[in-house]
Amino acid sequence: MLTRNEQKLAEVRQKTAEVLEDLMISQKLALQAIENCDSKSFEQVKVPLKTINQKVEDVDNLILSIFALYSPEAKDLREMVAFLKITSSLQRIAINERNYMKNMEICNPEAGTEVRRVIKESLSINRCTIKALEYTVEMLHETEDKDRLKDLASKIDVENSKTDDIYSMIEKDALQIMHKEHVVNEEMLNLLKYIRKNAKIIDRLEDISSRLIFARIGGKL
Repeated sequence: MLTRNEQKLAEVRQKTAEVLEDLMISQKLALQAIENCDSKSFEQVKVPLKTINQKVEDVDNLILSIFALYSPEAKDLREMVAFLKITSSLQRIAINERNYMKNMEICNPEAGTEVRRVIKESLSINRCTIKALEYTVEMLHETEDKDRLKDLASKIDVENSKTDDIYSMIEKDALQIMHKEHVVNEEMLNLLKYIRKNAKIIDRLEDISSRLIFARIGGKL
């Protein structure tokens, strides 16, 4: 039977996982909306993000209550410290997703062919992000198998490397076209900036991954 402290720790993990699942739903809705270049669907993407700040605040308050009432020690204390940092990363991811969808309003039926082509190519980054979110949720629920934790963290690293490669190819292609045409395309430059910020979400997930490794295995935070 779980102790009161263990029950509270399990509650922290579950509430944190729920926030990540909301972020994953938002990413999946964004992928669908942008694939169809349907601006009307963009509003649906914002729905899972509306309660993120409150949910993150609830997790922080729960952690602080555990510190105050149960005085966690050793491994439990390490996990609580890690989760306080994780919630900060979750808030930043939500901000990234909101800004990304606002900027992606350039994807509409009137958008130029080249813009729509680059946006379509960039969606591979969104798919990598969704996979990384799935791995992160699994890491949250894995509290015993250290090898599995390391394997999941490695998979997140792989998805991050993929996004770097995808963005580099998109950027190189876009810049080569501008160079060939001897024109600075401000719309394209802004689009590249938006795509790059979206790719940064996996950087945040890598941060969360490293903190979960710290919480369960130890080492440097």
